[in-house]
Amino acid sequence: MLASCSEQYLVTGSSYVEGLEGRTLYLRVFRDSVMCSIDSSKVVHGKFKFHGIMDSVMMANVFLEDNSVMPVVLESGDVNVRIEANDQSATGTPLNDSLTNFIKKKSQIDARMAELPRIEAKMYMNGEDEVKIKMELDEQIRELEQENDKLITRFIRANYNNVLGPGVFMIMTSGFQYPILNPQIEEIISQAPPYFRNHPYVKEYIKAAESNMEKLRQY
Repeated sequence: MLASCSEQYLVTGSSYVEGLEGRTLYLRVFRDSVMCSIDSSKVVHGKFKFHGIMDSVMMANVFLEDNSVMPVVLESGDVNVRIEANDQSATGTPLNDSLTNFIKKKSQIDARMAELPRIEAKMYMNGEDEVKIKMELDEQIRELEQENDKLITRFIRANYNNVLGPGVFMIMTSGFQYPILNPQIEEIISQAPPYFRNHPYVKEYIKAAESNMEKLRQY
């Protein structure tokens, strides 16, 4: 009975990033409100491997000490992970392929946002009007922020009923100082099915965010 309910996961990785050789990477999942290590592997000659038993498909993260390196989905099949200085990918299975494609699209938006200071400096060097520069850059920032929000919202909504929805929601909100309900999150939650809303992290986040918003309204 136990064997029939469990599956094996296999994550084979490669990395030739300077400083990772000989270091230990940890595979962690969200459990009981914290990230728990379920496996570890030392990088030897640029190679590492995670393997084990899972009861169901899980969203995990590869960590170096306390720093998250990249997300990966533990599902049936062989997952191939590649860690480079400016590029990380997990491929070989349907959910990982989808996640990697999403991350690449978001990275492209992030790169365009990071390019704006250089564009601003160039405009100043060309002697363009300061007011015009501010207006143009503010418009580009708004467009990129909207594009980024739409990309994330569409991806989560498309994956409400699998681990990618809650997993990317966790990544999206982990950078917040504290749980909040902004228009984007309210849109995501308002249309979410039970699978998504009952995910331990999402459920805990919503509860904390609603409490925080109520406290803010009292001031």
